[in-house]
Amino acid sequence: MRIEDYGLIGNLRTAALIGRDGSIDWLCLPRFDSDACFAALLGDERHGRWLLAPAGGLRRVTRRYRPGTLILETEFECDAGTVRLVDCMPPGDGTASLVRIVEGVRGSVPMHTQLVIRLEYGSTIPWVTNDYGGLSAVAGPNALRLWTPVEMRGEDWTSVASFSLREGERASFVLDWHASHLAAPDPIDAIHSIARTQRVWEDWSAQSSYEGEWAEPVLTSLRALKGLTYEPTGGIVAAPTASLPEALGGVRNWDYRFCWVRDAVLTLGAFLRCGYLDEAEAFRRWMIRATAGRPGDLRIMYGIAGERWLPEEELDWLPGYEGSAPVRIGNGAADQFQLDVYGELADAGYLARMTALSQGIPLDEVEPAVFWRRALGLLKVMESIWSEPDEGIWEVRGPRRHFTHSKVMAWVAFDRAVRSVELFGREGAVDRWRRARDEIHAEVCREGYDASRGTFTQYYGSRELDASLLLIPAVGFLPPEDERVRGTVDAVRRELTEDGLVYRYATAAEEGTVDGLPGKEGAFLPCSFWLVDALAATGRVGEARALFERLLSLRNDLGLLSEEYDVHRQRLVGNFPQAFTHLALVGSALKLDAAAAPQAPEALPAAG
Repeated sequence: MRIEDYGLIGNLRTAALIGRDGSIDWLCLPRFDSDACFAALLGDERHGRWLLAPAGGLRRVTRRYRPGTLILETEFECDAGTVRLVDCMPPGDGTASLVRIVEGVRGSVPMHTQLVIRLEYGSTIPWVTNDYGGLSAVAGPNALRLWTPVEMRGEDWTSVASFSLREGERASFVLDWHASHLAAPDPIDAIHSIARTQRVWEDWSAQSSYEGEWAEPVLTSLRALKGLTYEPTGGIVAAPTASLPEALGGVRNWDYRFCWVRDAVLTLGAFLRCGYLDEAEAFRRWMIRATAGRPGDLRIMYGIAGERWLPEEELDWLPGYEGSAPVRIGNGAADQFQLDVYGELADAGYLARMTALSQGIPLDEVEPAVFWRRALGLLKVMESIWSEPDEGIWEVRGPRRHFTHSKVMAWVAFDRAVRSVELFGREGAVDRWRRARDEIHAEVCREGYDASRGTFTQYYGSRELDASLLLIPAVGFLPPEDERVRGTVDAVRRELTEDGLVYRYATAAEEGTVDGLPGKEGAFLPCSFWLVDALAATGRVGEARALFERLLSLRNDLGLLSEEYDVHRQRLVGNFPQAFTHLALVGSALKLDAAAAPQAPEALPAAG
């Protein structure tokens, strides 16, 4: 199926993707990055999936999330009647359970289920046995237990069943994971667990303080972000999937089941501005733990518990989604040097201080002295490395360069340090920081700006553009009314957009291009939201609103977005759902709300 044909459910430890046809084609247990993984999206029908659907005569499929929740309801209208499939993963009990209940709505509908358990990305077939109450499956360290009153039978290394449901009847299925050397957990009550899950999500959604124009897309995005949260640590994965392609049939296939430091500021801003202080604080503390250590060892991404060893591996037995190969797990970009991460960490700390100020919270509760000492260590490193080339925001696998966005974010690091001294009385080498800030600013305006074209460029001395340049006014490097900002926004619209959507940069197939990879990719949806922000900031609010509405129209029927969009095939591409995209959506909605009511300033500063 198309990527947009899937919906997300999760239990704040892991997640599953469920297709419009009632199939679960991606499921990692017991956590997002676990190898105990169904991987049908990356393989074919021989790899793991779980189908639960009418046996035939299908006329129409409709689906929705129960209001305020991640409980997915799919209604199948058939020749023989109608059934409703309810899917959820109950949060909060420390187990990894997936609950499916199919309900008869009208008539008498024949049903079929097929459970294909293939662990470790389709490479391992477990030993499955029938016993009281369902099935047991064991392979190495992993064990699964399916509890159901429906009688299952083995068929060609799969488990299948056929049954019928009349109006008012229900059939329940509960799939649990446990370590194979331990006893299976006691079965949970499916009906009760769905009711409890609904209460948990409704209570969480009710905490939102968002009152702007875009309530439905903002709250849907916030729930998606919450669904990508690993509750034990507070980390938020970039996406629950690995190796969904940026271009169908291409090689740009990456594992996004990790936590990027770059997402920190947007995540903090989205949660803080919408009333979710606990989530923001949990993620901030994840960052503090994950990035602890020698300041010069800062990495661009970490595992969901702060792991630093994320080796990349190609799974050559999998053909990939629609033939997009190689399939990769792990992410080699974790070892890259990306200068902008230091600026993003500094901005995150500054935002936390501003939040304390705006809400009357003592600063030491938000940032104890030990955290400021760590910030001083990062700034000392920055003083010695900001002038070096790096791999840049897009994790290019070509040569290191002096990327303009990287230098801008180095400026942010020193700017936020200076502001923290001036506004909050923090101590530090403020005179040196001011000098570094001024030197970087002058260098970027001199080396990263093409006066003949009236635009900033991707890296020093180049004529290429980069969508990250749209962030120059957002971080406060230059004011929106500056002609260089307006010229850059116009150049990006002119040279990096197609059908109104923004590409990250001009990709090409030739050897030696900036990203070192062949082929093109889809339009990058977070960058398209950045264009919304830049248009609104430069006074073109009507154009910004029109583009925002265009982007909202790309969401699937459940309100979810992936990383990119294939303009020619009119399909979502890339890992799904994508946290960065939904963070950017929330940010754009907030900026458009502020633009519509300039007399009511935001409670938090626009910087960052």
